Amino acid sequence: MVQLLRIENLCTHFFTSAGVVKAVDGISYDVEEGETVAIVGESGCGKSVSALSILRLIPNPPGRIVQGSIRFNGQDILSLSDDEIRKVRGHKIGMIFQEPMTSLNPVLTIGLQLTETMELHLGLSRPEAGKRAVEYLRMVGISEPERRLRQYPHHLSGGMRQRVMIAMALCCEPKLIIADEPTTALDVTIQAQILELMKNLSRRMRVALIIITHNLGVVARYADRVNVMYAGRIIERGPAREIYARPSHPYTLGLLRSVPRLDRPRRERLDPIEGQPPDLSRLAAGCAFIPRCRFAVERCGAEYPPLESVEGAHYAACWKKDELLRLSVRAS
Repeated sequence: MVQLLRIENLCTHFFTSAGVVKAVDGISYDVEEGETVAIVGESGCGKSVSALSILRLIPNPPGRIVQGSIRFNGQDILSLSDDEIRKVRGHKIGMIFQEPMTSLNPVLTIGLQLTETMELHLGLSRPEAGKRAVEYLRMVGISEPERRLRQYPHHLSGGMRQRVMIAMALCCEPKLIIADEPTTALDVTIQAQILELMKNLSRRMRVALIIITHNLGVVARYADRVNVMYAGRIIERGPAREIYARPSHPYTLGLLRSVPRLDRPRRERLDPIEGQPPDLSRLAAGCAFIPRCRFAVERCGAEYPPLESVEGAHYAACWKKDELLRLSVRAS
């Protein structure tokens, strides 16, 4: 496999009157061609900020990428000028934002929003771009695509708007698509349809996919590899199968135990993670998960554990990872 994206020690901070918010605090991961990588965690853990950092969409002020490197297809993203990064956005890297109703321009037709991107990045004429837009709307499962081009976002349902966003992300044939909570606003049936569509298109067009989500069911079905984030850091990463079979960080274990499972008794109670996520502007020296952790020891409060190999390509940042691995092996 060819490495497409490599992020190393990325730090994105927000400088506010209340202090420095370390939204992303030294994360590293890579994505290979045609691969689906999931970034999982609670709201506020830094998932979306890490994705926006790749496309340099962090509002400055108050946000700023203060450290690290982002290399895409051999190109240093952070060294590009404003004009150069605009040629990357939408063309080489597509993005599907969290809420399509606020991402699509309400006063422009669907057709104009689709064709504008292709005219800019591919140099197509208006008729050529219109023909290509019809093809992509049909590809993502929208009926009567010629008529939809003349409509506005408010004429479409939530599921159809999300399909338009997918068509917009694909129409310039990018090598990477970042999907930020792509099914949050949709009902369960439409969620499944959208996710199947994205995965099938990814396979057919050999597009790498980064899915940002808090839905562990999505991760289990669609991801090849998983990065679990907490308090701005990746605390566990590895192949999806390994993460689910042998979680080696208390936070990952807590996430999995708090999800209903069909292979467990119906009367069995869920085991939620107690407490609240930490304040990212007031992080202590040790592990940020201590107040909510059942396995914490004195060392956890003194120094932050490094992200080290558990076995093979499976990594965890926890002083008790070996004990947790033994527990998960016995449970399975």
